[in-house]
Parts: sequence; C-alpha cells; structure tokens
Amino acid sequence: MDFTTYFTGMTMGLSLIVAIGAQNAFILCQGIRNEYVFATCLACAASDAILIVIGVTSLHRVLDAMPLLDPMMRYGGAAFLIWYGMKSLFSALKASQTLEMASGSSASFAKTMAMCLALTWLNPHVYLDTVVLLGSVSTNFPEHRFEFAIGAVTSSFLFFFSLGYGATWLRPIFSRPSAWRILEAVVALVMWGIASKLLSGL
Repeated sequence: MDFTTYFTGMTMGLSLIVAIGAQNAFILCQGIRNEYVFATCLACAASDAILIVIGVTSLHRVLDAMPLLDPMMRYGGAAFLIWYGMKSLFSALKASQTLEMASGSSASFAKTMAMCLALTWLNPHVYLDTVVLLGSVSTNFPEHRFEFAIGAVTSSFLFFFSLGYGATWLRPIFSRPSAWRILEAVVALVMWGIASKLLSGL
C-alpha cells in the first residue's frame, strides 16, 4: 500500500469536491432538515466512487464516447439545474417558511433519492471532476492507481458525511424564516450559476 499516493488521491478529491455545487447544496439542505441524511450522503459518495473508478480504469474509452454524450449531458443537465433553481427560488419567496414547516412537508424517501441521484448523474461537471480530471491525474501513478482511486473515494465519503451531519448544527439558525429564505436563494443562484457555465461551454 503506497500511502503517499493514497493521500495524494485524497487531497485531489477534496480539492475538487469542496467547492459548493449541486450535490453539496442539496446535502446541506437535507442535513439542516435532518431528512434522509445518511441515505443522501451515501448515494452521493457511492456515485462518486463509481465514477472515480471508471475514470481511473477506463478513462480512454470514456473520452472516446464523450463527444457524442457531451451535448446531451450539457443541455439536459443545464435544463434540470435551471428547473431546480426555480424550485428553490419559489421556496425562498414564500412569505413565512421555517425549518419546522419545511420538515413537516418533507418529500418522500423515493422522491428525495430520485432528486439526489438526478443532481449527481445529470450534472456534467461531476463527470469532468471525477472521470476526466481524477482519471487524468491517476495516469501519473501507473503502478499505484488503486491507491490513488481509494484515496479519492475516501475523500468523497469523508466530505459528504461531514457536510450532511455537520449541517444539523445549523438547525437553530434555520428556525428563523429569513435564514431559510436566504439559503434557498443561495441554492437557486448556485444551480443557475452551474447551468450558465454548462450552456457557455466552460
């Protein structure tokens, strides 16, 4: 076991995942609501793990297919993120929404997981970070790709579970309607920001 390569993979994984994105915003909201936190964290981390392994082991085949998949992923993902941003903005504009009200009208487990997986698998930036970037970096460690992949996967599990369960500490703050509206507005801006980057080709 090459621990130097393992920690390199972990560091690279954290550097890519720590920037706020669609997955992170969704898990943050779930953590604050204290709804299906374990399941959503596990779904995001496991999805990242699958994509990281694909990137490390099969990058060239994925890149060969990317020109055909790119337009569909780009515009489909952007449309989904725009819709989700509108949904968050509508929540932000509600006259009096508190954490308790949001929890009382929670979505079902199936709908929550469907949304979680959609935010992961319909976002082309996830593929760029996990499959393309981490896959490319792993080529610098031809003899230790396994350690690199395990390090990157570890970073995903650590980050998502820390974010999901750490967010529960913010529950007292989000008992105020104004704080919840601000969060929903920020989520909307994040989703639209990602969508604009997808549409502009960045």
